[in-house]
Amino acid sequence: MVSKLTHHLGRSFCTVGLLLGTLLFAVSLSPSLLPRPPLIQGVVSGVAFAAGYAIGSWARWLWQYLELPVLHGWANTLVRIVASLFCVAVAAYFLWRMGAWQDSVRDLMGMAPTDGAHRIQVALVAAAVFAVLLILARLFMLTSDVATRSIRRHIPRRVSHVLGLVVAVLAFWSVVDGVIFRLGLRMADSFYQQLDAVLDDAIQQPTDPLQTGSPASLVSWRDLGRMGRRFIAETPSAETLSATTGNAAIAPLRVYVGLNAADTVEARADLALAELKRVGAFARSVLILATPTGTGMIDRAAIAPVEHLLGGDVATVAVQYSYLSSWLALLTEPGYGAETAQVLFDRVYGHWTGLPEDARPRLYLHGLSLGALNSDLSFDLFDVIGDPLDGAVWSGPPFATPTWRSATLGREPESPAWLPRFRDGSVIRFANQHGLAEREADWGPMRIVYLQYASDPITFFESRMFYRRPEWLEPPRGPDVSPDLRWYPVVTFLQLIADMPVSMAAPVGYGHVYAPGHYLDVWRAVLDVPEWDDDAIERLAARLSAHP
Repeated sequence: MVSKLTHHLGRSFCTVGLLLGTLLFAVSLSPSLLPRPPLIQGVVSGVAFAAGYAIGSWARWLWQYLELPVLHGWANTLVRIVASLFCVAVAAYFLWRMGAWQDSVRDLMGMAPTDGAHRIQVALVAAAVFAVLLILARLFMLTSDVATRSIRRHIPRRVSHVLGLVVAVLAFWSVVDGVIFRLGLRMADSFYQQLDAVLDDAIQQPTDPLQTGSPASLVSWRDLGRMGRRFIAETPSAETLSATTGNAAIAPLRVYVGLNAADTVEARADLALAELKRVGAFARSVLILATPTGTGMIDRAAIAPVEHLLGGDVATVAVQYSYLSSWLALLTEPGYGAETAQVLFDRVYGHWTGLPEDARPRLYLHGLSLGALNSDLSFDLFDVIGDPLDGAVWSGPPFATPTWRSATLGREPESPAWLPRFRDGSVIRFANQHGLAEREADWGPMRIVYLQYASDPITFFESRMFYRRPEWLEPPRGPDVSPDLRWYPVVTFLQLIADMPVSMAAPVGYGHVYAPGHYLDVWRAVLDVPEWDDDAIERLAARLSAHP
């Protein structure tokens, strides 16, 4: 039985698929935007090999269906042996070459080089992934064949093949959607919900009545959620700001409303507005509406620079809309974050516009990653054009962010896609590790800046990479993109998908991890704080980087 099965697998193994699979495997080892751990690289390479093998198998089926000549006997055996040896040699060479490719990215980011164990782990994981995918493909075909044979006695042969294929697709989809997908989501939801409720003993409830979560607050400490409690606990004191900047300061205000603080989006937004009024946020010089990421996180590296620049004369408000990681929140609640951001904006903007212009704070928006997307969706420019907000700082905007996409596509032709120049720069500007793109025009009444790194896959992924070279690969390239990065159909698409989960593990200042010093440059331009000269900004950036 075993010998028959082995003989069947050997005969069914596709030589063309092996060659194409090896080709895609080889190029999948080339660098992308970020260094990849062995497990991630192995999964990418295994999927790439499987994709090439599938394309080759389909090509063989089409060749045979057209009844074109094929090799038989010893000639076919000889071709298989030669092709197999060739593929082993190619795979070994590119696995050896992978070290230099990966190190070209790691060197840019100041990371240690890879070692020999990295290659072995990648090869083993890739082989395991391909084996699993091959077994699943054979199981799918077996299901289709069984269904076809059961149907054939009642309907014509060709129709039975089509229906058998449909039955196999429905059977596999029901397993993936009804068992794996739904069960996985329920488990993830339960895990993140419990994690969000955990009270960390190292984070103490504040006693200052001006802090959210204190006994005087309208929002209980427990209802802030895990990320909300951390955000409030990290509020710097007036003494800390004074010691860092050397200037007199006051304690900044941070307001946060957790997902469990009220039953509806509207109630949570009303609670946030009431808390802002209670602590006197509208008496500060600047008010920031910060939209969290999927987990509810507000990036401290983004808010701390503002608080230092303004000597604490700033208030920040955020309302949680999910406790799932951003990609799960997008998958399960794609519109919920935008709805929360929009309702909060309507509440705060409505109150803000009712205040005298000379007695109200400047109003800004902020969001990182999914927070940037939802913040961008929180308002319509035509609704605020008569009384515009003062601006926004959006970092690491996802590739689907509407305003970002429009500005990037409409950039000046000579500017690169990774650092565009949009029109005269009076409204929208882009920035990276080296500051804002040069502009000659003065700012208008609204200042919007996108802070983005060329090595951020969350920002620069696009579905068209499956078949088309992205514009951000055109020269000149971003300063943090490997010169060895090349575009390959299918493979580069898979590489950037794999880069996204590890983008938060990149060193500070690369990938999706935005540095306090880079935020500082952006906020300085947006807020226009002339009392800070270049030397003082440099010293503050060094202190913020030392204590992120």
